[in-house]
Amino acid sequence: MFAVGATVAAASDSGGSGSSGTSSRAPGRYSPDAGFARDMAVHHQQAVEMSFIVRDRTKDEPVRSLAYDIANTQANQRGMLLGWLDLWGLPKVIADEPPMSWMATSDGGAGEPGSHHGHDMGAAKPGALMTGMATKEELAALGAAEGRDAEVLYLQLMTDHHKGGVAMARGCARQCATPAERALAQGMVEAQQSELTLMADMLKQRGAAPRG
Repeated sequence: MFAVGATVAAASDSGGSGSSGTSSRAPGRYSPDAGFARDMAVHHQQAVEMSFIVRDRTKDEPVRSLAYDIANTQANQRGMLLGWLDLWGLPKVIADEPPMSWMATSDGGAGEPGSHHGHDMGAAKPGALMTGMATKEELAALGAAEGRDAEVLYLQLMTDHHKGGVAMARGCARQCATPAERALAQGMVEAQQSELTLMADMLKQRGAAPRG
């Protein structure tokens, strides 16, 4: 909890004026900083949900350990993202804001949608809110699976999920104006790429492979 609080405070302080020359203005409503915080909070919440589901569907310790690590890490990061939105006085949900629209925003702080930068992640699959996210049907299938079937489906779904998350985090690392948020995003990229390699190996051990 102290680490989360310190990181949230750093995001608040990082906008202050001083020798760094950064602006004290909080990120705008439609800025990449705010959009990433809102979208990644939702993205992370599903990863936590899937990890709790598989924990109860298998007794395999490597998968349960991975699921615990992902749930713990992403729940903490989600708290940071939502904490920054609170500090900036910005809503956690905007009804008329399409998911990932911040990735096509040129304005880093004024708060209005800008021109496209070409950071196209591709369309989300039908029934999924954002790229990489699972559908309700896939979540239901995970909840109904057991043993190896649950392990393979979880690893496949989480692989897709991480790929979408890495693309989003790279977008923030390029576009976000808040140093602490950019650092968090870059950390997500590195950690999730490492987990993608691990999950590919775990799938191979189970005679399976990532989807697509």
